[in-house]
Amino acid sequence: MASIFTRIINGELPGHFVWRDEVAVAIMTIAPVKPGHCLVIPVAEVDHWDDVPAAISAHLLDVAGKVAKAQKKVYSPKRVGVMVAGLEVPHTHYHLVPIDGIAELDFALQQPAEPEVLAAEAAKLRAALVELGYRDSVE
Repeated sequence: MASIFTRIINGELPGHFVWRDEVAVAIMTIAPVKPGHCLVIPVAEVDHWDDVPAAISAHLLDVAGKVAKAQKKVYSPKRVGVMVAGLEVPHTHYHLVPIDGIAELDFALQQPAEPEVLAAEAAKLRAALVELGYRDSVE
């Protein structure tokens, strides 16, 4: 059975996309730790991050870096934290969270977000990606 992320990627479930190409997507998480918290996910469904082929893993980090630059532009955090937990969905994904301190990298801080809020945050990040020159792969 397809993971929830595969179903979002395939358009079977709604998602707020920030980035999309043939190898990876970045979407807003429905339960952000902070505004701008998004997920970078390979299109290929691989459960464990350490089983992702090297070329795809490198691409995921490249996309994560581009999205992090957009997050810095939009939210002005001290850092963009990256977490890979992999317990909640059996499909590799990197959490990118704009943070001002290490204590903010805590899944206990997650709060459900309304679709309109997620859509607005995704639009801000897409606009920042375009401003940064990443026009080809932004939905």
